Parts: sequence; structure tokens; C-alpha cells
Amino acid sequence: MTCATRVEVRRGKNESSIALIRRFSRRAKGTNIVRHMRIRRYYARLKSNNVNRKRALVGIMRREKYHELVKLGKIDPMARRNTRRR
Repeated sequence: MTCATRVEVRRGKNESSIALIRRFSRRAKGTNIVRHMRIRRYYARLKSNNVNRKRALVGIMRREKYHELVKLGKIDPMARRNTRRR
């Protein structure tokens, strides 16, 4: 883990609570706390080489099966080209 960054803000005599919160969020932005937390929150692991290889093999097998069905006349390749997703 990364080392913790502390942001401390003390309220002044005539300072409103809104100004205190605004000052806190500016300091937190300045130390990049929010950016690092978002990076950590939305982190997606990279796929391993084995997973990529297996996915490629599945795609190859599907393609071969499709071409075989086209050759046998069970699938019309022109019908597939005309359908569009919206």
C-alpha cells in the first residue's frame, strides 16, 4: 500500500463551515488524494497471456464452426451482413 497522506484543516475564528470544507477539499485536491483513490477504485487487472491465448482459441474455433456451417448451407452469410445493431 501507499503511505497515508494526512490533510488537516483547523477552523479560524470567523470562518464558516462551508469555507472550512472548501479549504479542505482544495488541500485534498492539491495532494492528489482524490485522483489516487479513483485510480485505485477503478483499477482493472491486465489479462494474463494464458487468458488472452484461450480467448483467441475460442474465437478461432467459433470462426471455423461458422465457416463449416456456411459450407454445409445451414447459414446464409449474406443474412448476417445485413443485420445491424443499434
